[in-house]
Amino acid sequence: MYDEIFDENHLVRPHCEVLRQWLLQADEHLIAEKRREADVLFHRLGITFNVYGEDQGTDRLIPFDLIPRIISAPEWQRLQAGLRQRVQALNRFLYDIYHDYDIIKAGIIPAEQVFANNQYQPGMQSLKLPRNIYVHIAGIDLIRHSDGDYYVLEDNLRCPSGVSYMLENRKMMMRLFPELFADCPVAPIDHYPALLGETLRASSLNPDPTVVLLSPGRFNSAYFEHAFLAQQMGIELVEGPDLYVRNNQVFMKTTSGPRQVDVIYRRIDDDFLDPLIGNPDSMIGVPGLYAAYRTGNVVIANAMGTGVGDDKSIYPYVPEMIRFYLGEEPILKNVPTWQCRRKEDMKYVLENLHKLVVKETQGAGGYGMLIGPASTKKEREWFKNAITARPDNYIAQPTLCLSSCPTFVEQGIAPRHLDLRPFVLSGKKIQMVPGGLTRVALKEGSLVVNSSQGGGTKDTWVLEGEPC
Repeated sequence: MYDEIFDENHLVRPHCEVLRQWLLQADEHLIAEKRREADVLFHRLGITFNVYGEDQGTDRLIPFDLIPRIISAPEWQRLQAGLRQRVQALNRFLYDIYHDYDIIKAGIIPAEQVFANNQYQPGMQSLKLPRNIYVHIAGIDLIRHSDGDYYVLEDNLRCPSGVSYMLENRKMMMRLFPELFADCPVAPIDHYPALLGETLRASSLNPDPTVVLLSPGRFNSAYFEHAFLAQQMGIELVEGPDLYVRNNQVFMKTTSGPRQVDVIYRRIDDDFLDPLIGNPDSMIGVPGLYAAYRTGNVVIANAMGTGVGDDKSIYPYVPEMIRFYLGEEPILKNVPTWQCRRKEDMKYVLENLHKLVVKETQGAGGYGMLIGPASTKKEREWFKNAITARPDNYIAQPTLCLSSCPTFVEQGIAPRHLDLRPFVLSGKKIQMVPGGLTRVALKEGSLVVNSSQGGGTKDTWVLEGEPC
């Protein structure tokens, strides 16, 4: 297992020296008090989430760990280059499958995996989007394996969430431990809302566009983030009933009358955006929105139909996308993946369920997943039947050993597994702030970092220049 702070000789990594000194000098009672203070502040700010299906209907805090995850400047430079490359290729792929189909004609990706995909939107075919951008905001999940290298675990291209926690974690650390930042050249991230606003405005051909954030409402698990980002960008937070379509143009209701909307940063899935072409029972969408979109009178970020690009059955082809569209070798690695739709892959998976991670191709949030080494015989039997019934609905990967970082738990400080979700913005250029959301599996031995599955978060420090 790769340790983010100590090397194989149990020596502290150079860029983590200040953190080691801080931990050695940390007063246990003071740290406990700081943790309680953080919980109180997060509650007061409303930084909570809820888990769908829970009876109590109460918001929960995402556990916040006080020990930051540190990334050196050279590491981040390589990650940044790899993320730019990957998102650029994914945008090229999405344009291609709705226009020229070159990657399908070349035989690199089977046609049925694109056109029969539940997320494919035939109505997007031949639709011209400004700058050919489909994914304005991407959240790319990375893990570091025991070999010390980073791997992309999945690409989130529809409505990636979590950036508000990244920002609030940094604010909390600066409030609780300002002395650490005085000793360490940590790259700033507080300009993310400005970059996001710039990206959204750049998606419109209107030089002074009206941008809104469309939310499903306060019962959505990420509603805090919706309100936070709208406030930080200085744009209106709206829900479906706040908008209407007239003459294929989208308008927002205001106290001073209708106002035309040019860009919608949507936090609603495709099926619920417009009940006239999606789910007819949707009460959170805008009737007629799709027609306005097709006419080119409004931009939707991220574009409709982007879900094909983050389907887990498409994920294995991303390295080939990079070679095909960019003529470059992938900088970031993919995790080896078996596609159960292939007979030989399914045979291997069924025979090795006890040591593989099995995922639904369109699953999210840590649900619909089997972690073989931690599974029961009953769970493996259930997945065996499910895979046999719908092989195209599942992929499998080896059980990777996620890197660990010291974490405050009830017993004291102990290593816990973590991942990293950087947020990549595509507008006139591809931009990102240094770092991302680090999620940590707080349960001992667990590899599941999702907040809905008991995970927490950490501040992510990317160092500028020399190690601190």
